[in-house]
Amino acid sequence: MNVLVLNAGSATLKFQVVVTDADRIATDHDEKLIRGQIERIGGESVITLRLPDGSSRKRTAALRDLRAAVDWLVGFVTSTDSGTGLTARADLHAVGHRVVHGGEQFRNSVLVDEAVLRGIEENVELAPLHNPHNLRGIEAARAALGDGVPQVAVFDTAFHQTLPEHAYLYAIPYPLYRRHKVRRYGFHGTSHRSIAYRFRKLTGRARADVRIVTLHLGNGCSACAILGGESIDTSMGFTPLEGLVMGTRAGDIDAALLDYIGAKEGMSLPQVETMLNNQSGLLGISGLTNDMRDLLAEANELHDRRARLAIEMFCYRARKYVGSYLAGMGGADAVVFAGGVGENSPEIRARICEGLEWAGLRIDPAANQALVGGHEGRFSTPDAPLEAWVVPTDEELLIARDTYRVVCAVDAPKT
Repeated sequence: MNVLVLNAGSATLKFQVVVTDADRIATDHDEKLIRGQIERIGGESVITLRLPDGSSRKRTAALRDLRAAVDWLVGFVTSTDSGTGLTARADLHAVGHRVVHGGEQFRNSVLVDEAVLRGIEENVELAPLHNPHNLRGIEAARAALGDGVPQVAVFDTAFHQTLPEHAYLYAIPYPLYRRHKVRRYGFHGTSHRSIAYRFRKLTGRARADVRIVTLHLGNGCSACAILGGESIDTSMGFTPLEGLVMGTRAGDIDAALLDYIGAKEGMSLPQVETMLNNQSGLLGISGLTNDMRDLLAEANELHDRRARLAIEMFCYRARKYVGSYLAGMGGADAVVFAGGVGENSPEIRARICEGLEWAGLRIDPAANQALVGGHEGRFSTPDAPLEAWVVPTDEELLIARDTYRVVCAVDAPKT
């Protein structure tokens, strides 16, 4: 099955075409035909393509909206210029969509129908910055490919629906949960599921035997405690703002600060919330940038004090979450790093691991340095009771596989 995977944002569209079926899933031989992203939708859009031969290409096109972007994309990937071997729109058999919020009603990936569309729409108030764009992506794919091509929604929140009640509830009046579903939902679920699956494949562990802490570290960051292959706790909460220090998000704060900052700075509650989401984290502390690569350069080469402080806060918060999840699970077999920072910054990985020797985590500096640029593997010492791994996340692959399973109603090997 040729699956078009779409991740629609406000002015961006990330995409991939994956060939998958039960045999390919069982043998890990899914084929990735093309991937890339379209940026600045609404004007002269910038399109970045990674073609089947491994080459990259950039081009521009005037794309007025998401529907135009998807239509252009479908036309390109089924053209001879793309090198995919697809020659007609009918060669795209299904579409898998990343949908951020599924609330409590979507515990698994589902075939999109009118009831599902209504359900995604009902969760817009829980994810106003994401779900509307995900809905528009579904509508755009339907317009480009017709009603006959099945579409599947894969929810970021679904993996965390296994959290026990004591982990997902906040210690606020219980009726607020009953009336308004105020609870921890967690995000990056498809990424954490992808990391856990690949870790199983690399180590030969059965799903029921997986007991790990996964760290998705990029501009957005989250930690997840995975026991028996299921999420039992995660750092992001009712929104993606809670938890780790991130590129521009504050992570954990005292809730009373919202009113205090608003009063002192003459800001409304929405303005304070915008500040916490877009002007805080690494950017807010350093006053320079949310890019960890630039911060490391500033700290190491120019000895910028606030850059060093931002890095220290980032690593300390991650290490603190790892420690809390080790306590919550009664230990773990491994700490697994992924995401742009987690996969490509040996220095950040080393700083997070530093101080976890009490838990049995000891790293091999040379092995750590070698794991960059998409490489996967273990970087703890051979005798370390608590292992450290780098496992690049592959959300698009899991979305494609889920799409195949749902459309064909088959019980392919669970990922």
